[in-house]
Formats: sequence, structure tokens, C-alpha cells
Amino acid sequence: MKYLFLILVMSVSLLAGKITPAAERLEHYLPLLKNRNIAVVVNHSSLIGKRHLVDVLLKHGIKVKKIFAPEHGFRGTADAGAHIKNSRDRKTGLPIVSLYGKHKKPTKADLKNIDLILFDIQDVGVRFYTYLSTLHYVMEAGAEQHIPLLVLDRPNPNGHYIDGPVLKNKYRSFVGLDPVPVVYGMTIGEYAKMLNGEKWLKNGKQVKLTVIPLLNYRHDSFYVLPVKPSPNLPNDRAVALYPSLAFFEGTQISAGRGTTKPFQLYGAPKYSKKNFSFVPRSRAGAKYPKFKGKKCYGVDLSRRSVQSIRKGKQLDLHYLLDAYTHYADKKHFFLKSKFFESLSGTSELRRQIKAGYSEKAIRNSWQKDLSKFKKIRKKYLLYP
Repeated sequence: MKYLFLILVMSVSLLAGKITPAAERLEHYLPLLKNRNIAVVVNHSSLIGKRHLVDVLLKHGIKVKKIFAPEHGFRGTADAGAHIKNSRDRKTGLPIVSLYGKHKKPTKADLKNIDLILFDIQDVGVRFYTYLSTLHYVMEAGAEQHIPLLVLDRPNPNGHYIDGPVLKNKYRSFVGLDPVPVVYGMTIGEYAKMLNGEKWLKNGKQVKLTVIPLLNYRHDSFYVLPVKPSPNLPNDRAVALYPSLAFFEGTQISAGRGTTKPFQLYGAPKYSKKNFSFVPRSRAGAKYPKFKGKKCYGVDLSRRSVQSIRKGKQLDLHYLLDAYTHYADKKHFFLKSKFFESLSGTSELRRQIKAGYSEKAIRNSWQKDLSKFKKIRKKYLLYP
């Protein structure tokens, strides 16, 4: 009996410390939705346990009128960059409006007769992950149409550090709209508060914002995502490596799209070391991967533990510098487009790599802007 009591106490203790996404705290936001016409910005990650948020809201009699879907779509299966058409959800019959492609921001017509917008999407804490830009545009639309926004907060799996160059205004795009570093160390709710508080929305407008916070979350918490946030981030290792490896999207190096280990390896046909190889194929979520059907040589990171990656608490520039060093055609390492600048948020990183700067020298060049950002960030934190 004594041991049973101890087990029960331990179980309650563990449960009390469990990170609880805001979506699971229904008692804190259902009263705010009653008798109002609701538009939701959601995708496949908008879950309460194993049930989708939309299904739960409808079960509680909430008047959900419209679904807005980000990149990868409502079910989260579309390729990166793929155009997604407006449609209807087969299960509920609700209209789905895509916020990707040319239509990134809800229009006045989209929001007609809507009383409140609810946002609930799992982010990964990286500036060029486009769900962040969707939040920006949704907030902007809400501010312009005087429609309040309710954000259900979720953990940031890369929330334990802040690193990378801060975006320069010249390189604003859908893979980076706001003057923040590549890794900014905030939850999606804290980020929304910052967008509002710093008046970074168009014309300095502010939306009427409510954030439902997480329970038992710290920025250094390790949180295992219950579902993959997008097709090419299949596990916690890929999520942890993504901030460092996604720079390759602006180069002639593959980050593993079209393999079984996206964002867990890198390489190219012209990578000079031949110790490891892979061949990208057409797969779900990566129909047309870089170097499709071609043998690529490179580096396999799939055996690195998530703990060892997180321990560094910084972007790992070694991968980028290694790839450049061992690429046989340095003149064409970077893509002709300025996509590398869109990802890095600056023209400096390309210049520094080509000039042979050390990792330490590159990092030093970020510090002044990072210090300024950290002071801004501090004003909007909800968690230690």
C-alpha cells in the first residue's frame, strides 16, 4: 500500500510538470468564442490530444465559419512552395482558404462577418519557417479589419537559444518579414506580442490580441513534437538541425529533401569527399527535390543525438563552411537568385563565406544586432 501511494504521488507530480499547449486549456478560451463567428488559422498540428482543434470547437457548439491554411495546407501534406488551392474540408464542409502563393494575407472579403480569428499552429522557432509570416499577415489583416486575434500558444522546440544574423529590411520576404535573428527564442504567442508591441505590422497598426499561455513551459524545455510540423521535418533531430541546414536551400547543396532523412544530411554531386552518398528521389512532400535521381556525396548527421545538437545552443556554421570548402565549383556554390540572402537576412554571410572568414569572425559580426534584439525580446516573454 505504501508503494502504491508513492507511485500515485510520483504520477501526479509528473503530470503537474507536463507541458500543456494552450489548445488543451479549453476552459480558458471557449468562453471567448461563444456566440461569435470564428475563423481559424490552423493545420495538421492544431491538435488537442489526437483530435483536431476544429472538430473539438464544433463539438462545443463554437461557430467556426472558415479555415485559413498556411504553407503545406490544412492537412500538412503539400510540398514546400507548392501552390495550394482553396477548397472545402471533407469532414466538416467548412471552406478552406489558402494563405500561400499569391494570397498570403486574408482580404476584407475573406473576413466578412467574422468576429474573431483564432491562430493555432506549431512553429519551430526559426525566422524562415513560413508559419511565422502567416501569423504576421493574419495579424495585419485583423488590425486593418478591426477583428481581434486569439493565439493559442505552443512550445518552441528551438526556444532555448538565440542566434544568427538579424534580418535587414532590404531582404524582407515571405521567408523573413521581421527584424529578428534566424533563431529568436520565443513562442508563437510571445512573437505575436512582439509584433504588436513593436508596431512591426503595416503602418504600425496593432491588432486586439489575446494569448492563451502554455502551462509548465520554460524556454529551455525539451518538447517532443507530437506530429511532424511539416513534411520535411519528420523528427526532433531534423527540427533541431533545421536552423543550421536550411541555409543550403540557397546553394547548390541538398539538405536531404527527397530522402528518408531530410534535414539530417547534406551533400551534392560536386562535394569532393566521397565517404557518404545519397540519391534524392521523388517522395511525398518532395516531388521535385534538388538533384533528383543523381548521386550526391556529403555528410550524414542522422546519428547525432538531439541532446548533443541542443547542447551547442547556437547555429552550427561548420556544415555551411564545410560544404563550401569541399565544393568543387565554388564560383557557382550559391544560387544565382538572392534566396540565400532572403534566408540569412543579410548580404554579409555570403560575402564572409566567400572571403574565407572563420566561424568565430562570422559570429562576432552578429553580436551587436543580437544584443539589441535580446532587449526587445525581453519585454514580451511569458515564460522563464
